Amino acid sequence: MANSALLVMDVQRDVVALADDGSGYLSRLRRAIDGARAAGITVIYVVLGLRPGDPEVSPRNKVMTNVVRAGLFTEGAPGTAIHDDVAPQQGDVVVTKRRGSAFSGSDLELVLRARDVDSLVLTGIATSAVVLSTLWRAIDLDFGLTVLADACLDTDPEVHRMLVEKLFPQWADVLTVEDWLEAVAPR
Repeated sequence: MANSALLVMDVQRDVVALADDGSGYLSRLRRAIDGARAAGITVIYVVLGLRPGDPEVSPRNKVMTNVVRAGLFTEGAPGTAIHDDVAPQQGDVVVTKRRGSAFSGSDLELVLRARDVDSLVLTGIATSAVVLSTLWRAIDLDFGLTVLADACLDTDPEVHRMLVEKLFPQWADVLTVEDWLEAVAPR
């Protein structure tokens, strides 16, 4: 696991407010983060951040245009900050992206290569957005992949279920937080 990184993606205040279903998502994610740190696994937070005035948003991009209209993800805005319940600690890395995938418009690949990371553990909100698009890019970059199904969340529970039960297992190991913790730090 020394060459692994746990990606905590888009767990920002506004996103959590929109998606949290009251199922204990943040506490499960916190356990994964704490377990990764204890096992010596790099923790990397990925946030979506747009410059004031949104110069990187094309009107042809429907998703990003809707994000801007909703007033989300402006750098420095309180709702764009990482949720306090899972906030980074000293030694964690924070990467800012400009699109859906953790790799799009960010220096994530550079950070991973500099740390000789070859396997990623994916968590975040939303399963159908950042997790899915990051998984696809990571496949093309030849990373080993694990998805923590219960440390991912989507506003559509059926889409989440379909992705973690049907699609993701074709390309990644799909585990619960508890099963993953048992594998990285057996008791």
